[in-house]
Amino acid sequence: MARFRTLDDLGDLTGKVALVRVDLNLPMQDGSVTDDTRVRAAAPTILELAAKGAKVLLLAHFGRPKGERVSTMSVSMTLDAVQAVLGKEVMFVPEIAGPVVAQSVGILRPGDIALLENTRFWKGEEKNDPELAKAMAANGDIYVNDAFSASHRAHASTEGLAHLLPAYAGRSMEAELKALDAALGTPERPVAAVVGGAKVSSKLDVLTHLVTQVDHLIIGGGMANTFLAARGVNVGKSLCEHELAATCEQILDAADKSGCTVHLPYDVVVAKEFAANPASLRTCNVHEVAADEMILDVGPQAVEALADVLKTCRTLVWNGPLGAFEIEPFDAATVALARSAAALSKEGVLTSVAGGGDTVAALNHAGVANDFTYISTAGGAFLEWMEGKELPGVKALEIA
Repeated sequence: MARFRTLDDLGDLTGKVALVRVDLNLPMQDGSVTDDTRVRAAAPTILELAAKGAKVLLLAHFGRPKGERVSTMSVSMTLDAVQAVLGKEVMFVPEIAGPVVAQSVGILRPGDIALLENTRFWKGEEKNDPELAKAMAANGDIYVNDAFSASHRAHASTEGLAHLLPAYAGRSMEAELKALDAALGTPERPVAAVVGGAKVSSKLDVLTHLVTQVDHLIIGGGMANTFLAARGVNVGKSLCEHELAATCEQILDAADKSGCTVHLPYDVVVAKEFAANPASLRTCNVHEVAADEMILDVGPQAVEALADVLKTCRTLVWNGPLGAFEIEPFDAATVALARSAAALSKEGVLTSVAGGGDTVAALNHAGVANDFTYISTAGGAFLEWMEGKELPGVKALEIA
């Protein structure tokens, strides 16, 4: 694992200004935050820096304003949620650099916190403009990145700043990097990966990379239908990208060469319509899917076999559901395998790392989110990590 400075490397910060990149791109409804998970993730870092005497300036984006000031995308919309989680008053500053920020720093006392405006109101943010980064850095003494979920973008506040000030990984970032290293960096073997979702095309890079990294690749969701079709299985009217048959064969060939076993379902749950508890619901062998049926979940025998596979593994990476889990009973396979993984994790025999929006929702639905070793709330950054890509915001934190 690459070396990073963490908050453990910081002593007394009394009077120092800490520029802290956090993720406050929060879901809103009727002007109120509906999920403060990302605030709670950043809270330990913010409060620790404040306790060490720093003046803490929070940098974050909110929505996609494309370099314009859009009132409905002001980070001030999140201020109440931030103050509620931190249990402290937070000053809002309508700029991210320049004299207004400097004046605000002068007003703050050691241990105080301020939230700066949406970094994406400035065109230079997404262009990683060095002049904007310098202007932001001018008001800080140290830089802390605690937003792994934004670190796949080389922006001024995620990558540029890290080269201009002493840079540190916040507690959430530190936990994420350690978990990801344990999953694919230097994992205990054997390693299994569960990859689900609707389309192979959306996860081609993930699949191509994973077959060279893991011992078992479990493919579910609509993606499995495409692989089954590539193997000559008639999948009826299931969601399927028939045009990717050759690509699937290439991935399967690469898996064979790497010694990775690919697991596709051999029994499936089918129905003639995608609806809750349809009259046409049945379980069958994959070779028995009728022309007017669609595959909507992995079958119970295959799930039982997959649970046995996990028992032989020491590490698990999970991204995406096995079936159309949003509607019962097509959540059965995802729930059953998630519970098997959670039980092994609780026993301490499996390190389980999961990430991605649908994945988090599925594990919450299964009631096992708290039993996995680590769950990443990052979407794009988690996927790019699974693709083996270098994340600019993370790379910039590495100690040479």
